[in-house]
Amino acid sequence: MPLSAFALILLAGVIHASWNIAAKKANGDARFAFQTGVFMMVVWAPLGIALGWNVVPHWGAEQWSLVVASGVLHVFYYVILLRGYRKADLTVVYPLARGSGPLLSSLVALVFLGEHISVTGVAGIAGVVLGVFLIAGGPRLWRGTHDAARRQRVHKGIRYGVATGAFIAAYTVTDSYAVKFLAMSPILVDYFGNIVRVVLLAPAALRDRPATLRLWREQWKYALIVAVISPISYVLVLYAVQQAPISHVAPAREVSMLFAALIGGHLLREGDRVLRLVGALFIAAGVVALALG
Repeated sequence: MPLSAFALILLAGVIHASWNIAAKKANGDARFAFQTGVFMMVVWAPLGIALGWNVVPHWGAEQWSLVVASGVLHVFYYVILLRGYRKADLTVVYPLARGSGPLLSSLVALVFLGEHISVTGVAGIAGVVLGVFLIAGGPRLWRGTHDAARRQRVHKGIRYGVATGAFIAAYTVTDSYAVKFLAMSPILVDYFGNIVRVVLLAPAALRDRPATLRLWREQWKYALIVAVISPISYVLVLYAVQQAPISHVAPAREVSMLFAALIGGHLLREGDRVLRLVGALFIAAGVVALALG
């Protein structure tokens, strides 16, 4: 992989981890997701219009069905992720979400699509499982703990992290099909998928308008940060794909888990930072091994 592509991936990883930390600090729900979507739709409208002006009118039923499917899957992903951030630590939810997505995709391919896996791939699965174990508490799980609330918080983080990873795997398959087999622009798939997300989230946001307006006033800075920077990390990855094979770029993106463990542990002062960082390292290494195997 060229050094320039690797630098883009590193920068994208920092940005990706950063907007997740902003989402965690917002402590939001579906109404925050709606606010983020509205901001994203407005901020990136010039780019969406410029790229889609001569393209979108030629989309057919297949293209639009994939955009709608992508939007629906992203809604479930984002709402579950936000709920996990409200009920558990970012340094548990985020690595599990980012690591379990590729793992689940690989397992589906092995079980249902008849694909084979090498020794490297098996080692990758072992690395992800070990990382999950360390993030969950490592050897202390067998010794138990008197802090029942903390133990419950970790267990919730595991459940929400894995559930988020399942939806990451689902929208990854959907978006990859749209981009690879229908040659759709990734930026347009994401932009118009976001419009679908806004429409789907609107009823939840408008059900109690006074409460929504109050939350918007409290959370607008975090929503704006997410809306502005989250698409940038994806654009940087697209530039990296132009310079290196996507089979190398995709797993390398999981470096964002390391930044989340480092930045999140420091800024949010979440416990067991060293153990969770080691767990994130194992998950990242396991995902890379899965891609190679």
